[in-house]
Amino acid sequence: QVRVTESGGGGSALAGGSLTLSCKFSGLTFDDYSLSWFRQVPGKEREGVSSIKFRSGTTNYADSVKGRFAISRDVNYDTLTLQMNDLQPEDTATYYCAAGFPLRWTIARGYNYWGPGTQVNVSS
Repeated sequence: QVRVTESGGGGSALAGGSLTLSCKFSGLTFDDYSLSWFRQVPGKEREGVSSIKFRSGTTNYADSVKGRFAISRDVNYDTLTLQMNDLQPEDTATYYCAAGFPLRWTIARGYNYWGPGTQVNVSS
């Protein structure tokens, strides 16, 4: 059985600041999952932020976060991290980690396992 826990990192920051989100997956088999971060604001669809392949480490980023966010994974501890730098008010959202085999990394319904979500608030 797969368990997904998000361990801290959410919270508040000023524009230009940084936060780090972490997520741990327990029970995943050693398949080449896509491990991803999504975010959602009320009234809008869940948006893909970044993704990394578990085995190869290949990464993808939404255009809105390229150059500011960095995704990484620790294959020994099944952890996923999102380093968020130069945060902007438009980054305010609930952030979710996810694992699965989507046809495209940005398609939320392609993911089997989701974290509970952590709130990030950025003020100007």
